[in-house]
Amino acid sequence: MEILVYVASAFSKNNQGGNKAGVVLNEPTLTTTQKMAIAKQLGYAETAYITDSEVADFKLEYFTPKEEVDLCGHATIGSFAILMHLGQLTKEEYTIETKSGVLTISIKDGMIFMEQNKPSFYDVIDPIEFEECFAINKINTAFSIQIVSTGLRDILIPIKSDTLLHDLNPNFDKIKAISEKYDVVGTHLYTFDDDRIICRNFAPLYEIDEESATGTSNGALASYLYTKHHIEKDLYVFEQGYALNSPSEILVKLESNMEKEIEKVYVGGKGYYSETKNLTV
Repeated sequence: MEILVYVASAFSKNNQGGNKAGVVLNEPTLTTTQKMAIAKQLGYAETAYITDSEVADFKLEYFTPKEEVDLCGHATIGSFAILMHLGQLTKEEYTIETKSGVLTISIKDGMIFMEQNKPSFYDVIDPIEFEECFAINKINTAFSIQIVSTGLRDILIPIKSDTLLHDLNPNFDKIKAISEKYDVVGTHLYTFDDDRIICRNFAPLYEIDEESATGTSNGALASYLYTKHHIEKDLYVFEQGYALNSPSEILVKLESNMEKEIEKVYVGGKGYYSETKNLTV
Protein backbone atom coordinates (compact mmCIF):
# COMPACT_ATOMS: atom_id res chain seq x y z
CA MET A 1 0.00 0.00 0.00
CA GLU A 2 1.48 3.33 -1.08
CA ILE A 3 0.89 6.41 1.10
CA LEU A 4 1.46 10.03 0.14
CA VAL A 5 3.15 11.94 2.97
CA TYR A 6 3.55 15.70 3.07
CA VAL A 7 6.54 17.15 4.90
CA ALA A 8 6.20 20.50 6.68
CA SER A 9 8.62 22.59 8.68
CA ALA A 10 6.94 24.15 11.70
CA PHE A 11 8.03 27.05 13.91
CA SER A 12 10.33 28.22 11.14
CA LYS A 13 12.22 31.49 11.46
CA ASN A 14 12.25 33.72 8.37
CA ASN A 15 10.94 30.77 6.35
CA GLN A 16 14.00 28.72 7.23
CA GLY A 17 14.84 26.10 9.82
CA GLY A 18 12.00 24.89 12.00
CA ASN A 19 11.10 21.35 12.93
CA LYS A 20 10.05 18.88 10.24
CA ALA A 21 6.97 16.71 10.63
CA GLY A 22 5.24 14.22 8.38
CA VAL A 23 1.57 14.85 7.60
CA VAL A 24 -0.76 12.16 6.24
CA LEU A 25 -4.20 13.27 5.03
CA ASN A 26 -7.43 11.27 4.93
CA GLU A 27 -6.16 7.72 5.36
CA PRO A 28 -8.65 6.45 7.99
CA THR A 29 -8.03 2.75 7.29
CA LEU A 30 -4.38 2.85 8.40
CA THR A 31 -3.72 0.64 11.41
CA THR A 32 -1.66 1.70 14.41
CA THR A 33 1.12 -0.58 13.20
CA GLN A 34 1.11 1.08 9.76
CA LYS A 35 1.11 4.57 11.29
CA MET A 36 4.10 3.61 13.39
CA ALA A 37 5.88 2.15 10.37
CA ILE A 38 5.37 5.36 8.39
CA ALA A 39 6.67 7.49 11.29
CA LYS A 40 9.71 5.24 11.58
CA GLN A 41 10.43 5.37 7.83
CA LEU A 42 10.24 9.15 7.86
CA GLY A 43 12.42 9.41 10.95
CA TYR A 44 11.04 12.78 12.07
CA ALA A 45 10.24 13.44 15.72
CA GLU A 46 6.50 13.19 14.97
CA THR A 47 4.14 12.39 12.12
CA ALA A 48 0.53 13.62 12.20
CA TYR A 49 -2.47 11.78 10.74
CA ILE A 50 -5.48 13.94 9.85
CA THR A 51 -8.91 12.38 9.45
CA ASP A 52 -12.54 13.43 9.83
CA SER A 53 -13.91 14.04 13.31
CA GLU A 54 -17.41 13.81 14.73
CA VAL A 55 -16.68 16.39 17.45
CA ALA A 56 -14.30 18.86 15.74
CA ASP A 57 -13.23 20.11 12.32
CA PHE A 58 -10.39 17.57 12.15
CA LYS A 59 -9.08 14.63 14.12
CA LEU A 60 -5.29 14.56 14.62
CA GLU A 61 -3.20 11.62 15.82
CA TYR A 62 0.53 11.86 16.49
CA PHE A 63 3.19 9.16 16.24
CA THR A 64 6.88 9.27 17.04
CA PRO A 65 9.13 6.59 15.50
CA LYS A 66 8.54 4.65 18.72
CA GLU A 67 4.92 5.18 19.81
CA GLU A 68 1.78 7.31 19.76
CA VAL A 69 1.72 10.53 21.84
CA ASP A 70 -1.32 12.52 22.92
CA LEU A 71 -0.31 15.87 21.45
CA CYS A 72 2.42 17.52 19.41
CA GLY A 73 2.73 21.25 18.86
CA HIS A 74 5.05 21.33 15.87
CA ALA A 75 3.20 18.53 14.04
CA THR A 76 -0.06 20.44 14.52
CA ILE A 77 1.44 23.68 13.19
CA GLY A 78 2.91 21.67 10.31
CA SER A 79 -0.45 20.03 9.59
CA PHE A 80 -2.18 23.37 9.24
CA ALA A 81 0.70 24.70 7.13
CA ILE A 82 0.03 21.79 4.73
CA LEU A 83 -3.74 22.38 4.75
CA MET A 84 -3.03 26.05 4.01
CA HIS A 85 -0.62 25.08 1.20
CA LEU A 86 -3.31 22.85 -0.33
CA GLY A 87 -5.94 25.61 -0.15
CA GLN A 88 -8.15 23.62 2.22
CA LEU A 89 -8.57 26.33 4.86
CA THR A 90 -11.41 28.84 4.50
CA LYS A 91 -11.74 30.40 7.96
CA GLU A 92 -9.64 31.82 10.77
CA GLU A 93 -10.56 29.37 13.52
CA TYR A 94 -10.78 25.57 13.64
CA THR A 95 -11.13 22.86 16.26
CA ILE A 96 -9.11 19.67 16.42
CA GLU A 97 -9.85 16.42 18.22
CA THR A 98 -6.76 15.03 19.97
CA LYS A 99 -6.13 12.60 22.79
CA SER A 100 -5.49 15.68 24.94
CA GLY A 101 -9.02 16.91 24.20
CA VAL A 102 -10.68 19.21 21.66
CA LEU A 103 -8.45 22.23 21.06
CA THR A 104 -8.78 25.45 19.08
CA ILE A 105 -6.54 26.51 16.19
CA SER A 106 -6.49 30.14 15.04
CA ILE A 107 -4.89 31.42 11.84
CA LYS A 108 -4.09 35.01 11.00
CA ASP A 109 -1.55 36.56 8.61
CA GLY A 110 0.12 33.19 8.07
CA MET A 111 0.60 32.67 11.80
CA ILE A 112 -0.89 29.49 13.26
CA PHE A 113 -1.74 29.37 16.98
CA MET A 114 -2.73 26.19 18.77
CA GLU A 115 -4.60 26.04 22.06
CA GLN A 116 -2.94 23.97 24.78
CA ASN A 117 -4.34 22.56 27.98
CA LYS A 118 -4.20 24.67 31.12
CA PRO A 119 -0.83 24.12 32.82
CA SER A 120 -0.38 21.41 35.42
CA PHE A 121 2.59 21.62 37.80
CA TYR A 122 4.16 18.47 39.19
CA ASP A 123 7.36 17.42 40.98
CA VAL A 124 10.16 19.84 41.78
CA ILE A 125 13.39 17.86 41.29
CA ASP A 126 16.75 18.29 43.01
CA PRO A 127 19.53 19.31 40.56
CA ILE A 128 21.70 16.48 41.88
CA GLU A 129 19.45 14.04 39.99
CA PHE A 130 20.89 15.42 36.74
CA GLU A 131 24.55 15.11 37.69
CA GLU A 132 25.09 12.35 35.13
CA CYS A 133 22.83 13.92 32.47
CA PHE A 134 24.62 17.27 32.25
CA ALA A 135 27.23 18.98 34.40
CA ILE A 136 25.08 20.29 37.26
CA ASN A 137 27.33 23.32 37.80
CA LYS A 138 25.72 24.65 34.61
CA ILE A 139 22.22 24.66 36.16
CA ASN A 140 20.83 28.03 37.24
CA THR A 141 19.73 27.45 40.83
CA ALA A 142 17.73 30.71 40.91
CA PHE A 143 14.99 28.72 39.16
CA SER A 144 13.63 25.37 40.28
CA ILE A 145 13.68 22.26 38.11
CA GLN A 146 10.06 21.25 37.71
CA ILE A 147 7.80 18.98 35.67
CA VAL A 148 5.13 21.04 33.89
CA SER A 149 2.57 20.08 31.27
CA THR A 150 0.21 21.86 28.91
CA GLY A 151 -0.45 18.56 27.15
CA LEU A 152 2.77 16.60 27.59
CA ARG A 153 4.92 16.32 30.71
CA ASP A 154 8.42 17.82 30.41
CA ILE A 155 11.16 18.52 32.94
CA LEU A 156 12.06 22.23 32.70
CA ILE A 157 15.74 22.83 33.51
CA PRO A 158 17.28 26.34 33.77
CA ILE A 159 20.87 26.78 32.52
CA LYS A 160 23.15 29.66 33.55
CA SER A 161 24.02 31.04 30.11
CA ASP A 162 23.58 30.70 26.36
CA THR A 163 27.20 29.58 25.99
CA LEU A 164 26.82 26.85 28.62
CA LEU A 165 23.54 25.72 27.07
CA HIS A 166 25.10 25.25 23.65
CA ASP A 167 28.26 23.64 25.03
CA LEU A 168 26.32 20.90 26.81
CA ASN A 169 27.33 17.32 26.13
CA PRO A 170 24.17 15.45 27.20
CA ASN A 171 24.25 11.82 28.30
CA PHE A 172 21.22 10.49 26.45
CA ASP A 173 21.14 7.16 28.30
CA LYS A 174 20.89 8.99 31.63
CA ILE A 175 18.26 11.39 30.28
CA LYS A 176 16.27 8.40 29.05
CA ALA A 177 16.47 6.77 32.48
CA ILE A 178 15.34 9.89 34.33
CA SER A 179 12.54 10.40 31.79
CA GLU A 180 11.30 6.89 32.55
CA LYS A 181 11.61 7.48 36.30
CA TYR A 182 9.46 10.63 36.22
CA ASP A 183 7.14 9.54 33.37
CA VAL A 184 7.96 12.52 31.16
CA VAL A 185 8.57 12.97 27.44
CA GLY A 186 11.96 14.52 28.07
CA THR A 187 13.96 17.47 29.33
CA HIS A 188 13.51 21.06 28.16
CA LEU A 189 16.51 23.25 28.95
CA TYR A 190 16.40 27.05 28.75
CA THR A 191 18.40 30.16 29.47
CA PHE A 192 18.10 33.93 29.24
CA ASP A 193 20.22 36.28 27.15
CA ASP A 194 18.94 39.79 27.90
CA ASP A 195 15.36 39.63 26.54
CA ARG A 196 15.91 36.40 24.61
CA ILE A 197 14.85 32.97 25.89
CA ILE A 198 16.85 30.19 24.26
CA CYS A 199 16.03 26.47 24.58
CA ARG A 200 17.20 22.96 23.83
CA ASN A 201 15.02 19.85 24.10
CA PHE A 202 16.14 16.24 24.62
CA ALA A 203 13.69 13.31 24.42
CA PRO A 204 15.74 10.11 23.90
CA LEU A 205 13.04 7.99 25.57
CA TYR A 206 11.02 8.60 22.38
CA GLU A 207 14.07 8.12 20.13
CA ILE A 208 14.44 11.89 19.73
CA ASP A 209 17.91 12.84 20.96
CA GLU A 210 17.33 16.54 20.30
CA GLU A 211 14.42 18.42 18.76
CA SER A 212 14.69 21.77 16.97
CA ALA A 213 11.27 23.16 17.97
CA THR A 214 8.82 21.95 20.61
CA GLY A 215 5.47 23.66 21.03
CA THR A 216 4.10 21.92 24.13
CA SER A 217 7.41 22.28 25.99
CA ASN A 218 7.49 26.01 25.44
CA GLY A 219 3.81 26.34 26.34
CA ALA A 220 4.75 24.70 29.64
CA LEU A 221 7.81 26.94 30.03
CA ALA A 222 5.85 30.17 29.48
CA SER A 223 3.29 28.99 32.04
CA TYR A 224 6.06 28.19 34.53
CA LEU A 225 7.80 31.56 34.10
CA TYR A 226 4.50 33.40 34.49
CA THR A 227 3.16 31.43 37.47
CA LYS A 228 6.33 30.74 39.46
CA HIS A 229 8.48 33.79 38.63
CA HIS A 230 5.92 36.42 37.62
CA ILE A 231 7.64 36.98 34.27
CA GLU A 232 4.78 38.50 32.30
CA LYS A 233 4.92 39.12 28.56
CA ASP A 234 2.24 39.90 25.97
CA LEU A 235 4.04 37.42 23.74
CA TYR A 236 6.71 34.97 24.84
CA VAL A 237 9.28 34.26 22.12
CA PHE A 238 11.39 31.12 22.48
CA GLU A 239 14.38 30.38 20.24
CA GLN A 240 15.42 26.79 19.63
CA GLY A 241 17.23 24.60 17.13
CA TYR A 242 20.54 26.45 16.80
CA ALA A 243 22.54 23.41 17.93
CA LEU A 244 20.96 21.52 15.01
CA ASN A 245 21.52 24.32 12.48
CA SER A 246 17.74 24.65 12.23
CA PRO A 247 16.83 27.97 13.89
CA SER A 248 13.26 28.00 15.12
CA GLU A 249 10.96 30.49 16.77
CA ILE A 250 8.07 29.43 19.00
CA LEU A 251 5.53 32.00 20.20
CA VAL A 252 3.34 31.61 23.29
CA LYS A 253 0.37 33.72 24.38
CA LEU A 254 -1.21 33.37 27.82
CA GLU A 255 -4.64 34.55 28.92
CA SER A 256 -5.26 34.97 32.65
CA ASN A 257 -8.20 35.90 34.88
CA MET A 258 -8.53 38.65 37.49
CA GLU A 259 -6.74 36.42 40.02
CA LYS A 260 -3.77 36.12 37.62
CA GLU A 261 -4.51 32.43 37.05
CA ILE A 262 -3.83 31.13 33.54
CA GLU A 263 -7.05 30.40 31.66
CA LYS A 264 -5.70 29.80 28.15
CA VAL A 265 -2.36 28.84 26.62
CA TYR A 266 -1.71 29.31 22.90
CA VAL A 267 1.43 28.15 21.11
CA GLY A 268 2.10 29.44 17.64
CA GLY A 269 4.45 30.09 14.82
CA LYS A 270 4.85 29.83 11.10
CA GLY A 271 5.24 26.76 8.96
CA TYR A 272 5.87 25.93 5.34
CA TYR A 273 5.47 23.03 2.92
CA SER A 274 8.77 21.26 2.31
CA GLU A 275 8.20 18.23 0.07
CA THR A 276 6.09 15.13 -0.55
CA LYS A 277 7.17 11.52 -0.21
CA ASN A 278 5.62 8.24 -1.32
CA LEU A 279 6.04 5.49 1.24
CA THR A 280 5.02 1.84 1.10
CA VAL A 281 3.48 0.14 4.15
